[in-house]
Amino acid sequence: MSWYTLLVLAVAAERVAELAVARRNAAWTLARSGVEYGRGHYPVMVVLHTGLLACCLLEPVLAHRPFLPALGWPMLTLVLLAQSLRWWCITTLGRYWNTRVIVVPGARLVDAGPYRFLRHPNYVAVVVEITALPLVHSAWLTAVVFTVANAVLLMVRIRCENAALDGRAVAAA
Repeated sequence: MSWYTLLVLAVAAERVAELAVARRNAAWTLARSGVEYGRGHYPVMVVLHTGLLACCLLEPVLAHRPFLPALGWPMLTLVLLAQSLRWWCITTLGRYWNTRVIVVPGARLVDAGPYRFLRHPNYVAVVVEITALPLVHSAWLTAVVFTVANAVLLMVRIRCENAALDGRAVAAA
């Protein structure tokens, strides 16, 4: 369990790094007349991701979930691949990447890197990670609950992003 705890803490540290990048990028985009959309769902997203990390640590202990190598090692591989995809997205978007939905009027949509293949490749990374991270240590209940909750949140989030990117959205107050 100690190495799994370290993995979850490493993912948490990665989230803190993301927030630092997002904060810097938000200042840059807002200074260029960026407009934020969908502010209302952002706190839900923060709670969901924080809750995921907490439950990843709690379920294996409280429910006595064992590490099952046949499940754990492939899930660890998926977690690492998801992190790689996430940072490919972040580096491809550069200063336009953010955890919030902020659009700079007149900026072109990025069509490089993973965005050549998908409109929202970061969410592929999120979906894979939310499912795989708990399963590294057999926390199947956490995987199910947070995968379903994330699917609901992503319906709202992707609709918001698409509307903002297509110029159909109303800015957050």
